[in-house]
Amino acid sequence: MNDPIVARILVVDDDSDLLGLVSRQLLAAGYQVETCEHPLEAEQLITRGEFDLLLTDLEMPGLSGIDLLRLVKETDPSLVVILLTGHASIDTAVEAMKLGAFDYLRKPFPPQELLVVIEKGLSQRSLLQENRLLRSELREKYHFRNVIGNSPAIHEVFRLVEKVGPTSSTVLILGESGTGKELIARALHEISPRNHRRYLKINCSALAESLLESELFGHERGAFTGAVTTRQGLFEAAHGGTLFLDEVGDTPPSLQAKLLRVLQESEIRRVGGIEDIKVNVRLIAATNRNLKDLTRQGFFREDLFFRLNVFSLSLPPLRERRDDIPLLVHHFLDKKKEADAPRVQAAPEVMESLYNYDWPGNIRELENAVERALVLCENSWIKLADLPDDIRSQSRRHHLMAPSILLPPQSETDPPDRESVLPQTLAELEKEHIRQVLESVGGQRARAAALLGITRRTLYDKIKRWNLEDPAS
Repeated sequence: MNDPIVARILVVDDDSDLLGLVSRQLLAAGYQVETCEHPLEAEQLITRGEFDLLLTDLEMPGLSGIDLLRLVKETDPSLVVILLTGHASIDTAVEAMKLGAFDYLRKPFPPQELLVVIEKGLSQRSLLQENRLLRSELREKYHFRNVIGNSPAIHEVFRLVEKVGPTSSTVLILGESGTGKELIARALHEISPRNHRRYLKINCSALAESLLESELFGHERGAFTGAVTTRQGLFEAAHGGTLFLDEVGDTPPSLQAKLLRVLQESEIRRVGGIEDIKVNVRLIAATNRNLKDLTRQGFFREDLFFRLNVFSLSLPPLRERRDDIPLLVHHFLDKKKEADAPRVQAAPEVMESLYNYDWPGNIRELENAVERALVLCENSWIKLADLPDDIRSQSRRHHLMAPSILLPPQSETDPPDRESVLPQTLAELEKEHIRQVLESVGGQRARAAALLGITRRTLYDKIKRWNLEDPAS
């Protein structure tokens, strides 16, 4: 078993007798202790970040306990600060607690009281650290969850999300259906300071006008037939958190004015109500329509558009980030695979067809195509016949020729015996396959790696290992 972690305490006081007494008490209680009579020296020790708790006198020459408290809040906000004070400085000690001190002790204090306060302070620090770790783990888990891609286009989206996510700015996400607008909205919430509060969503095109109004703003009892109780709307329920309005371009004109009021005044009124209710909600909206065109045509309020368009994110369609298709295919194959089923792969000619298809339904259509192919495939390889007809029949716009076989070509006039061309090991088979892929793409390593479903670094390593002739070199 590992030894328990012992808390480290820094004690600062210009009274050497008190310093020695407190130090002995804390050492006897099992803590690691470092003492300091000079606050300027303590300042240097604090900046090293090696302590769990600071026990400091309030009134000292040079730097006061308040000065050290401010330094702590700048360098390590989780460091527990307990102040030691005389009767005359009680008011100052109370003020220090408002600045972030955990507690204060009035001199002289019983040893047991000192130990109780320290134990409580360290418990609070431990809880804060656990919460921070849990939140970090959750953020890591949900940050860009399922937003797969390595293309420059999607990396630009990631960069912008990282910039605007931690703010409270309203965000308008633009993109065709199936490009992942909801995933980006969720990522914006997860990296924001609101991630410990609720994230709620609604599709503005999925409900009738009266139902959408009730869902967003709530209603009072008796406001309409069937309203037997008072009910909160999504704006109230998401107070302190994030509300995602999908397909905001389909919002009825009568509700657009109410949305504008929420953005302007941060308050709502329930259906059938007479009181205004303050709300604090970050709004993220998304649409697959051109809001500027809708504004010019009179279908969408211009003032609401400007309120929503504080920060806009445009998601590229899948046809503009084709190099991400192999990554997405492998992701969906793993995601859709049954728990104990063998791993299924896409044959090179399948990957070629998927690469060249235009994907009007974008990522959602690709996911559906992969799921269909998994159902139809009869072994561990997805074949062309397993793909939907429209993908197989579309004329290839980019003429990218990936190898259709894994074996060396045979002569039509005098085909050699199959055994004579069959690679003798899996490594030789892989080597031959990579060589053909490199030749088919003219030595473009990035595209070859994408087709093979491996990283560029892995491809470089294999080229070097097998001394493959690379047309790009």
